[in-house]
Amino acid sequence: MFAGALAAMAVMAAAEPAVPALFKPLLDGSFVQKDPDFIRIIPLLMIGLFFIRGLADFASTYGMNWVGSRLVMDLRAAMFNKLIAMPTRFYDNSSTGTLIAHVVFNVTQVTQSATSAVTLLVRDTLTILGLLGWLLWLNWKLTLIIVAIAPMAVFIIRNVSKRLRNINRQAQQNLGEITHVVEESVGAHKVVKIFGGQDYELRRFGTAVNDARRFYMKGITAAAANGPVVQLVAAFGVALIVYIATQEALHGELTVGGFVSYMIAMLMIFGPVKRLTGVNEQLQRGLAAAEVVFELIDSETEIDHGTLQLPRAKGALDFCNVTLHYPDKSIPALDDINLSIQPGETIALVGASGSGKTSLVNLIPRFYTPTSGQILLDGHDITAITLDSLRANIALVSQDVVLFNDTIAANIAYGAQANATEEEIVRAAEAAHAMEFIREQPLGLKTMVGENGVKLSGGQRQRIAIARALLKNAPVLILDEATSALDTESERHVQAALETLMQGRTTLVIAHRLSTIENADRIAVMQQGRIVEIGKHAELITRKGIYAHLHRLQFHE
Repeated sequence: MFAGALAAMAVMAAAEPAVPALFKPLLDGSFVQKDPDFIRIIPLLMIGLFFIRGLADFASTYGMNWVGSRLVMDLRAAMFNKLIAMPTRFYDNSSTGTLIAHVVFNVTQVTQSATSAVTLLVRDTLTILGLLGWLLWLNWKLTLIIVAIAPMAVFIIRNVSKRLRNINRQAQQNLGEITHVVEESVGAHKVVKIFGGQDYELRRFGTAVNDARRFYMKGITAAAANGPVVQLVAAFGVALIVYIATQEALHGELTVGGFVSYMIAMLMIFGPVKRLTGVNEQLQRGLAAAEVVFELIDSETEIDHGTLQLPRAKGALDFCNVTLHYPDKSIPALDDINLSIQPGETIALVGASGSGKTSLVNLIPRFYTPTSGQILLDGHDITAITLDSLRANIALVSQDVVLFNDTIAANIAYGAQANATEEEIVRAAEAAHAMEFIREQPLGLKTMVGENGVKLSGGQRQRIAIARALLKNAPVLILDEATSALDTESERHVQAALETLMQGRTTLVIAHRLSTIENADRIAVMQQGRIVEIGKHAELITRKGIYAHLHRLQFHE
């Protein structure tokens, strides 16, 4: 399609010098020589010429826009494929609004360069070359003056290009900032309203959009100054050519038809030259966007050197001298952790915020990689297991439940479980104590949950997440404060569902409410990235250490 569009542009470019070429025989043959054959043929030739030009124009426009739309689709697919394969640390350091701006907006800037800018560059360059060829044929001496002006125009365009590229780089970053502010303000609209943050958010947004306006005007200023300066340079050359051509016509060295044909061809060059000087702005905008787009596409995804395809695991986990340093922290998040967990055992992790509990469980599905040490699953180093088969053996239920704006059934049977039957979904929902509220919904399992489950209560969202984990039926289960944000009634339902979910699975439970983990097989107390106590609930109470102190505080409250 691209080749076809280029061929159509070549036809259009070839048709351009044919227009002034027709005027030479028209004037010399019709008005000077009064040849009747020319009088009849020339109008027919002109109709045929413009018919061919029209067809070529349609073909090139359709072809380039088809290519552009496919390019947008392919680039967005490539960016999204890259995004969902990026490591967790990438999201820790990236603004969601900026990433959305890259996928939604910046890609279209690239396409403008790839379609409209390329169209103008190819078509107008070929047109200029064709017209220059005709001018050289008519009078090579005069045409050399036009050629001599070109380096000066190129010098001006090149300097403007550098400035436009820098301006557009800043504009791309600013677009991400605008999206980020909108996304934060909309997502946190309740906090904004209750704490009176409207003025603050308006100021933030006002600053961002004013920066966008300033970058836009800087680009307009540079682009607007570019065209007139280049055209002024060209005007000096044209004035000189007109003077010399009229002198030659006076001395009979140039016929009337030749003079008119030369002047028409020379004036026809102005249009393509003007468009080419204008296309520089959108070309630089597209190239600046392309830098951002391809920086993401070229980013390194999650490292997966694992070759072992692990079938259903037994669930034995071993942490051997595991240490984890985050790049921007001086103190290790985990410091020399040693812990062995038997298949089907429930281990509760307790400790103050920042003690390393979440960091520890995030290492199991390889969201992060230990700085040193190793983690074994059924005796296999988890880095030797392929990511897909490792994560197929792990289920996660966290405090921050993630639901998609889809039906309840689709949220339970998500991802690899998408082909589950309705009977299997109902069975998982029953075990999660979720069917009792699902049956009350007007559409049952087909009820839409809204963005992140906004139409459901916290307890209902949590039970859907538990049903999702039940349906997956993974041998290793991670519960990250799954009941901490619930009221007593909801917690009772969720706790009952969790007890069903934990049966026969190796379970790591992070909990602040110590009453929920008293029946755990062992409780590991963490402090500053280390396990400082481990044992059963009764043993730890008897030791009167950190766990006993935490338990006493909660019991007192």
